[in-house]
Amino acid sequence: MSKKRKKKEHHEEHVDESWLVPYADVLTLLLALFIVLYGMSSVDAQKFSAIADAFNRELQGGTGFFEYPSPAPSMDGKESDLNVVDEEKNDEKQDVAEEDLKELQKQQDQKELAEIQKKVNVYIDENDLGNKLDTELTGEGLHVSIRDNVLFASGSADVRSKDRKIVSEIANLLVMDPPRSIIISGHTDNVPISNSRYDSNWELSVTRALNFMKLLLENKNLDPKSFSAKGYGEFQPIASNKTADGRAKNRRVDILIQPRVATED
Repeated sequence: MSKKRKKKEHHEEHVDESWLVPYADVLTLLLALFIVLYGMSSVDAQKFSAIADAFNRELQGGTGFFEYPSPAPSMDGKESDLNVVDEEKNDEKQDVAEEDLKELQKQQDQKELAEIQKKVNVYIDENDLGNKLDTELTGEGLHVSIRDNVLFASGSADVRSKDRKIVSEIANLLVMDPPRSIIISGHTDNVPISNSRYDSNWELSVTRALNFMKLLLENKNLDPKSFSAKGYGEFQPIASNKTADGRAKNRRVDILIQPRVATED
């Protein structure tokens, strides 16, 4: 009798664990669900990354399409920033190339003017005119300065007959192919003129320049379209008017042979 009771009491103390089976099944299903979701998210991320790389390659190394914050910048009707930058770089390169070309042209131009100066200096030396003609090469061009006593009598604008040969020889030196622009300018000292033909040194200087230019253009190899004449009177001296030697230097006719390439101040 006592043994049966003991067995019965032992049976009543046993815990029912049947609920563990469905609980384990639920956990298994949840784990499987999370694994599937994780796998799906990984695949989407890879696809998204592949698409982004494809767009970036199409943009040729520029800022990636998916690197812009939302919303992406609008491109309707406007050039992309990349194209604008490329155009600016191309413009800069073109400007540099044009500047280099212009500088080379200036250098070549100065060489040509130096050759002309050499020819004129040879003529001056061969004819012993060193104290009457002078040359100077500057950024403005080649200056050939002729003292007035080589060409004109005092107070006169007419080139003396004995000096016409010099004018003819100078004209031959000015024949160039292609022609250059040449400015003839007359200058005087500051002593007031005292004759009935000219009211001022200014008028005298203009007339001298014009008459000298007309004689030069008797050479049919010179193009009149390339020449112009000016008169400055006493207002552009190259020496002091306080001495006789200075005044003699200021009384002159200048020939300016201009560069083909314009120079900047």
